[in-house]
Amino acid sequence: MIDLLIRTFIKNHKNTADRTVRTAYGNLACIISVICNLLLFAGKATVGTLSGSVSITADGLNNLSDASSNLVSLVGFKLGARPADSQHPYGHARYEYLAGLAVSVMILVIGVELLKESFEKVLHPTPVQFGWLPVVVLLASILVKLWMSLLNRRIGRTIQSETLIATAADARNDVVATGAVLIASVLTYLTGIDRIDGIMGLGVAAFILYSGIQLVRDTIDPLLGAAPDPELGEYIEKKALGYPGVLGVHDLMIHDYGPGNRLVSFHIEMDASGDVMKSHDVIDNIERDLLVQDGMIATIHYDPVVTGNPHTEEIRTFLQQEVARLDPRANVHDLRIVPGPSHTNVIFDCAVPAEYVTDKQHRGVTLVNELRTAVQQRWPDHFCVIKLEPDYAPCAHTQE
Repeated sequence: MIDLLIRTFIKNHKNTADRTVRTAYGNLACIISVICNLLLFAGKATVGTLSGSVSITADGLNNLSDASSNLVSLVGFKLGARPADSQHPYGHARYEYLAGLAVSVMILVIGVELLKESFEKVLHPTPVQFGWLPVVVLLASILVKLWMSLLNRRIGRTIQSETLIATAADARNDVVATGAVLIASVLTYLTGIDRIDGIMGLGVAAFILYSGIQLVRDTIDPLLGAAPDPELGEYIEKKALGYPGVLGVHDLMIHDYGPGNRLVSFHIEMDASGDVMKSHDVIDNIERDLLVQDGMIATIHYDPVVTGNPHTEEIRTFLQQEVARLDPRANVHDLRIVPGPSHTNVIFDCAVPAEYVTDKQHRGVTLVNELRTAVQQRWPDHFCVIKLEPDYAPCAHTQE
């Protein structure tokens, strides 16, 4: 069914890297979700009103809020697909994040209203009329929401849309919430305790509030500049290290300007004695492949490193081993050895998680001091000059 919808309504559906195709996928998922949620709202609102069940009505209002969120997501996809211009050279893809934030706030507002109504129902319960029609409506709702979860998860993964993946999770959670409403109806019928309906309504409201808070956090994070996925950082590093002559990768930065719109920059280490033009050609190849194959605009800085010097290699290996022992999340790079008449300077950068630089425990400074001590214990006439810096894309660093 999902494959049929995709083939029918999306032209060139396999080319998901194309922005037009990606937008078509998002529009399809949003429009289908709006239609399904509106039908569910109409059915539950009617049955809830006729039966006097606040929990069924509350669940129907949750579907209405879902339909509203789908509309906002649809607008987000439309605006996010607009091309870059002189005022917004990095494009408009972050509209999708803003749409998600608006949806999250709407969910929180509805959750608060449902909480108040359900609390009133607990304090002043009213009889609930049980019938097979509400049971059928709720069972149908569960089946529809399961299918919607599969649809949004499938399309979300296809186009790598966090918004649709979140929508899929929300639909899956709605299955749980609707199941709770169904249980409330049956228990009220079997026990005659009308207050159960209000209690279940409170549960549904709390569930909506929890989901809204989670969505607010998830949508604010990329707007504030959350750390990129470590797997993405590892992928970029391993990809760059796979090119001839690349000895190391560091200072990786990943800028997220919206789904499918990432800019990356990093330094690569190459043999200082190699042909500069060949090294530059390798860098051009990496930048082009990241753009064509992964849709990422890359800016790469070339760092020449001295190779073939036994003492330099010995110190580099020693530092890497010490860092791995002291804190695997840190890494060293840009090593230079400057010998002098009375001592030798060991100059390098040490990248650590961002919080190490500012926390009260001074973990970054402590790590630097431990590295400096370890080097001087091994080579008493060697003095370390270490630049401490935050690692903007923390991941499991690898070196050739």
